[in-house]
Amino acid sequence: MARPTKLMNRNFTLLFIGQTINSLGSQGFAIAMLFWVKHETESATLMGMLMMFSSLPAILLGPLGGVFADRHSRRLIIILSDAIRGISVVTLVIWMILRPEPLTPLLIWLFVVSTMVNTVGSFFTPAIIAAVPDIAPEERVNTANSLMQVSFQLSTLIGQGIGGTVFRILGAPILFLINGVGYLLAAVLEVFITIPQVIPTEVPGCKKALNQYLLDTREGIRYVRGRPGLRNLVLISALINFFTVPVIMLLPFYVEDVLRVYVDWYGYLIAIYGVGALIGYVISGAGRFSARITGNLMLGFMVLESISQGALGLTNMVQWAMALVFLGGIFSGYVTVILTTVLQLRTPKEIRGRVYSLLSTIAGAITPIAMGLSGVIADLANHNIGLIYLVSGAIMTLLSCWIATDRAFREFLFSPPPADLDSSVQSEAEIATVREPVIAPEVVREER
Repeated sequence: MARPTKLMNRNFTLLFIGQTINSLGSQGFAIAMLFWVKHETESATLMGMLMMFSSLPAILLGPLGGVFADRHSRRLIIILSDAIRGISVVTLVIWMILRPEPLTPLLIWLFVVSTMVNTVGSFFTPAIIAAVPDIAPEERVNTANSLMQVSFQLSTLIGQGIGGTVFRILGAPILFLINGVGYLLAAVLEVFITIPQVIPTEVPGCKKALNQYLLDTREGIRYVRGRPGLRNLVLISALINFFTVPVIMLLPFYVEDVLRVYVDWYGYLIAIYGVGALIGYVISGAGRFSARITGNLMLGFMVLESISQGALGLTNMVQWAMALVFLGGIFSGYVTVILTTVLQLRTPKEIRGRVYSLLSTIAGAITPIAMGLSGVIADLANHNIGLIYLVSGAIMTLLSCWIATDRAFREFLFSPPPADLDSSVQSEAEIATVREPVIAPEVVREER
């Protein structure tokens, strides 16, 4: 199959439309799921457990999803993933309409469907990422990826912005139905996509992929441990992320029980935060300050972001909440870009992937724990969301101040980029590569 000559060819256009529909529906599903559980049970513990179980598949199966996408037809993975998710969500809608009582079996099926959707997504996402370069012109692959990301971000903002209003007007079953039909519609569009794919007759199996993932993670740990500034950053970032989770997870309770406004405001606050983050991204890219000024500004914004999250617990006025969320988004966007840039420049390219793999592993491992604990603590505290926000923000502020004044981290932050990589970092990976070479004859197969 010849490579396409234009970006918006049939294959890419169909995939782009399908994923835009998916993204919009997924945001509605998330909002409907959270508020339906809250309204039916008023249990923060159940909400936390639901979010925890929903996030586990990506953590447990993420390292293997890419291997699966290389071993099997990406086109088939994409189609089946959307079909399975669509059918599972539609069965939930049918159950909610026909047999809403008793509540417990319906809750269990909601857990099952949510977990299934995220499990399938662990294989779906790598297949999509791997397929895009094959259905876009070689010189336009970067633009194609950019369009996919823009579509996702805009769908997230729009879906979250109107999701609360749609939930209040139409209810959870209709939002679930929109999401299920969106998945099925995307699957139908994907049937007409052609994805050329080179499928090796022999590729590394899942066990080998997992072993390589563990090897890379171990080398990342070894590299980080040997650099106190980077080690402290990883530790503090993980802890700050842990205490950020309660602020996000308990937002439905904050909106209805503290601010005492319609569920619509859940989406509005999320959208306001997203707009603030976009402004933070722009500021970080447009600024032309010295490295030291930029670094100090990032550290100050890190502290201010923590303060803004904790300050939400001090107000029950929606205007102040909007202002705090908006400012928090700006601070977060700026910190994210600058910190990512610092890590990229201060970490040699040969070890960069392993360091990021370590960061993702730590964040992925503690997030479900924080979700589960947040719900339990909220119920034990009699839904005193303001107090939980205040305590979480105070702890995050202390952690931010600690890393901002930590000598080892400041040396890492303001040190010049390394010229090359310590050979000891490479040795273990190189030995493993030599020990287990992969030479596989390839068969070109056109998937239709």
